[in-house]
Amino acid sequence: MLDTRSPFSALGTSNATLLRPCAGASRIVPLVAATLACLTPTLALASGDGGGEPGLPPVWTTVFFVVMLLCIAVLPLTRFEHWWHKNSNKLMLGMALAAYPLAHVIFVQPNLHALYETLHEYFSFIVLLGTLFYVSGGVYLSGDLKATPKTNLAFLAFGTAIASFIGTTGASMLLIRPVLRTNHERQHKVHVVVFFIFLVSNIGGSLLPIGDPPLFLGYLQGVPFLWTLGLWKQMLVVSVILLAVFYILDTHFYKKETTATKAEDAATVEPLRVEGKINAVWLFGIVLCVALIGPEHGLLREVAMIGCAVASRFTSPTGTREKNQFSWFPIIEVAALFIGIFLTMIPALIILKAEGGQLGVDTPARFFWVTGALSSFLDNAPTYLVFFNTAQGMVEQGLLTGTDMVVATKGQIPSLVLQGISVGAVFMGANTYIGNGPNFMVKAIAEEQKVEMPGFFGYMKWSAVFLLPCFVIVSLLFY
Repeated sequence: MLDTRSPFSALGTSNATLLRPCAGASRIVPLVAATLACLTPTLALASGDGGGEPGLPPVWTTVFFVVMLLCIAVLPLTRFEHWWHKNSNKLMLGMALAAYPLAHVIFVQPNLHALYETLHEYFSFIVLLGTLFYVSGGVYLSGDLKATPKTNLAFLAFGTAIASFIGTTGASMLLIRPVLRTNHERQHKVHVVVFFIFLVSNIGGSLLPIGDPPLFLGYLQGVPFLWTLGLWKQMLVVSVILLAVFYILDTHFYKKETTATKAEDAATVEPLRVEGKINAVWLFGIVLCVALIGPEHGLLREVAMIGCAVASRFTSPTGTREKNQFSWFPIIEVAALFIGIFLTMIPALIILKAEGGQLGVDTPARFFWVTGALSSFLDNAPTYLVFFNTAQGMVEQGLLTGTDMVVATKGQIPSLVLQGISVGAVFMGANTYIGNGPNFMVKAIAEEQKVEMPGFFGYMKWSAVFLLPCFVIVSLLFY
């Protein structure tokens, strides 16, 4: 749900310009660092018992979290878009909204342990996304294939297959430009980008914690690394349906292309070439860091992931990131936004864990649909975390039971419920442009390449027609 149009709007700029830190970065990074540094004394206390049994925050303290999410969803669509586009403004708004939640858990009803865990999760979250984003930026695919339905199907199937292993952001940034280059002669290609968002930017990231941010947050909460592999059935059903529908649709539109267009396409064919293959080693290294280095080792996991990114910097062929028009803007935006999200979310998580059973969401199907519906219009990562904590609290209160339980750090969740939360967050992040980070990135790049992408509600028509029936099938088959 991150508005990342700016890093791709300067196609006419030099490579050197693209590689310089984006405007505002020199202010944002020190501000985030200063925020964490100011909280360091608190964190030292929080690593203990938190100073006794914390009280339950009043419900009104969740307003700051709600306002934060509404700002992210609504401001990019209003006349305040240009103000919101500056990452420094995102950070200032987030920290302003987080001021009272911070004061509440530090001074009013101290819960320093919750604050410590939140900041640790934020740091791990940013390091994972940042290292995957940087390393994948060192791989460049050149070439221009013949834009047939089979070629496009192969692109989408391959992107769906790798998204769980290099992240939906990494897979999207790696493949969207070759897909657009392959289809640039075609007149009918909007559907290619839309289905790319469905599959590569969202549904493909279902199988591992590094695939999509919600699943990584679950991993940080103690969900076993390989547990998400159990979502393969849901992913396979939806992926096969969407790929089959896409092939039929693309065949239909390909037949409508003129003979001249097809001839021009055939005349510009170039084989695909991969530059920066060494980065496959560092991407695999990041996967191993997440899988093998547990939280009991402190920050060793994050340090090792950063080491993989540094190694990528010195081993990637010269010029690969320039060719990819690499920019730090998206990750700085994520850092600026999510510090506000994570901090304002603390009271909401505490309350939901204690009283979430009163929401009436008490079956796997309800968790699937409610998590998914909110993930469509809010960022799917915090939405996942809210319902994850809600389910844990309901188990502690005896409101949720099951024979197959997933043991996490703070408690247990019935496996089927956690599947509903996970699949709902990952799959339904594809319902709108703001449901998941890569969606807007792909849209922005496509528009720079003169693809007339549908607007916010126009895109929702596509998701309503093609995605919602798939989700109904998933609900009926699995929940």
